[in-house]
Amino acid sequence: MKKCLAIIYTFLLLVSGNVFSQGCSDAGFCTMGAMKPDQPFNKKIELRLRSMELSFYRGTTTLTPVIYVATADLNFSLNTKTSFQVKLPYQAVRGRLANTSGMGDISLCLTRNVLTRERFDINVSLGAKIPTNHSDKDVNGLPLPMYYQTSLGTYDAIAGLSLITRQWLFATGIQVPLNKNDNGFIWSAWDGSDEKAYVDRYNQAKDLKRGTDVMLRVERNFRFSRLNFSLGLLPIYRITRDEFNRSGKDAGSAETRIIHPVARGLALSGIFTAGYNFDVRSGVKLLLGHKIVQRDINPDGLTRELVSSISYYYRF
Repeated sequence: MKKCLAIIYTFLLLVSGNVFSQGCSDAGFCTMGAMKPDQPFNKKIELRLRSMELSFYRGTTTLTPVIYVATADLNFSLNTKTSFQVKLPYQAVRGRLANTSGMGDISLCLTRNVLTRERFDINVSLGAKIPTNHSDKDVNGLPLPMYYQTSLGTYDAIAGLSLITRQWLFATGIQVPLNKNDNGFIWSAWDGSDEKAYVDRYNQAKDLKRGTDVMLRVERNFRFSRLNFSLGLLPIYRITRDEFNRSGKDAGSAETRIIHPVARGLALSGIFTAGYNFDVRSGVKLLLGHKIVQRDINPDGLTRELVSSISYYYRF
């Protein structure tokens, strides 16, 4: 067992140095409540504070920004069937245009077990994401793309449903942005800048109103006394189009409001998780995801190709 643990630890170190992540490469709801990956099939919730999880990840984008995020994930048991989750992320971005940092969006989620049987559980979740700023960071008065923002800048309503067995997890959810943000990134704002050619590679996002996302998680679990693994698919479909202001790449181009015809559709990832339990209370977890299908237009700056997350958890 010690040899097995050493192999896993070495693997975690190699992965953390070479792949990147941004949660599940979406606006956050696929790691909330009933939608979370790698959920144990547990019949009892006995303690007031169910668990605390600290996760760390590094994310590189399709351009130069590199994203570092540390997240505290707290789960409280309100009674034998109901739990409450709070996620508190801190994010820093390093890139060619600027370095930014600050609190990420706060996630709140209430989950209740609505049906329990010997072989399966069904849970439902209701939640929200609370912005910590207006997504309007700039550099020397020039608006920054969404890649550099530490908040999506919107209030989002979230709902989800899951069915869990000893071997399978099926989950679905929806995330609905309730307002547009105050991001000011538009190509014409950078006219005359030395970085104009590079800036034009980013999707414009001025006054962005994100579309609604729906997700489906299908996951096969393999659990042993101390080790556990899972393989799954995570399709996320933006069912309504993103809406934002844009201008042409030529200097002096007029600004127009559009609902982009391509800014919706499927983003599909393959997910692998591995975990090791030190004892009944604590352990470590690894999540890896590979993007199989990507949307062509992503003004929200959530474009990712690979995702990884390393977490330590403790149950009280």
